[in-house]
Amino acid sequence: MIIIGEKINGAIPSVAKAIADKDEALIRELAKTQSEAGAAYIDVCASVDSAIELDTMKWLIDLVQEATDTPIAIDSPDARVCAKAIEFCNKPGLVNSVSMEGDKIDVVFPMIADTQWECIALLCDDSGIPKTGEKRLEVFAAIMEKAEAFNIDPSRLHIDPLVEMLCTAEDGINTVMEVMREVKRQYPTIHVTGGASNISFNLPARKFVNQAFLVLSMGAGMDSAIINPLHKHMMGLIYATEALKGNDEYCMEYINGYREGLYGPVK
Repeated sequence: MIIIGEKINGAIPSVAKAIADKDEALIRELAKTQSEAGAAYIDVCASVDSAIELDTMKWLIDLVQEATDTPIAIDSPDARVCAKAIEFCNKPGLVNSVSMEGDKIDVVFPMIADTQWECIALLCDDSGIPKTGEKRLEVFAAIMEKAEAFNIDPSRLHIDPLVEMLCTAEDGINTVMEVMREVKRQYPTIHVTGGASNISFNLPARKFVNQAFLVLSMGAGMDSAIINPLHKHMMGLIYATEALKGNDEYCMEYINGYREGLYGPVK
């Protein structure tokens, strides 16, 4: 499982305050602790006014790179901010994200075409989030045509099937599961990703829904997730599910994760 650490996000009140106060220590600490907890990427999302977003992204990225060597996941709804922020990173990372909405792909894909950068691609277009799995797979096909045109290997893409709130879903997560399975069937080396917490909006005791969703999604092919790596119970479920799926020879990753304190009781 590729863990994308979600904690440096201006939508989180404590991080928004740190950005406003220029609290460098908190940003560095969040980067360091997420890296130590097993994050493969540190997501950096400013969530500020568009007039200052790029400057804020540079400030955040510089701080993260001072604290850890873990690659950056550049996170912005503005594809042009993502493309420009690539220049601030000292090594290839992950762009979060593109879709078939507007010209987002045509802005980002040329920037990463001849690099080792990876990219999250959302299965939506100018009509919004498709209601059916069939329509989402049509968007997926269009994304893969663009990837081929720019010579971007499927293994560099993380496909987000777009998880909506469980409380408003007509069929639970069945549509999303079907999309995940088909995406992996068509391109076995591609990654399937998503934000595990999206599923539980407006529900009580959200952690139970998030955790159940993550386990079911891993069974359907999800191998990349935007989560809080400091959540030891969630990390334990990931290690356990990987072992149960046969992706962890002799359970060594599970055992080593426990020994390193990445999950389980505080030692």
